[in-house]
Amino acid sequence: MAQGRVSAMTTAALVLLLVLIGHSELVRAATYTVGGSRGWTFNVSRWPKGKHFKAGDTLVFIYDKRAHNVVAVNNAGYKSCMTPKGSKVFRSGKDRIKLKKGPNFFICNLPQHCKSGMKIAVTAL
Repeated sequence: MAQGRVSAMTTAALVLLLVLIGHSELVRAATYTVGGSRGWTFNVSRWPKGKHFKAGDTLVFIYDKRAHNVVAVNNAGYKSCMTPKGSKVFRSGKDRIKLKKGPNFFICNLPQHCKSGMKIAVTAL
């Protein structure tokens, strides 16, 4: 019987440790409003400069959904301001996008918006 209690206590301690480790990841994740108080708008491409992003951080894109959108693109789409086939398009006006490790690229794909600086590149460590 005592051996069963030790095994149950060890299992409970391991489960608690895993929960705490998982929770600590959530605590470290940050949330950023793209463009700050101006939101997702023109000439926002320099907004990420000087910020340190981590995988799991969340970008919040606030914008007028009748006038803009957010498209998660690859590097080629970012550079060319073109939307690659299969790209995820967000249209809510309050989009929350979790960063993946490595480069993350976002544009507004409405005519001339990306070319007018409505795009950002963010690298998450």
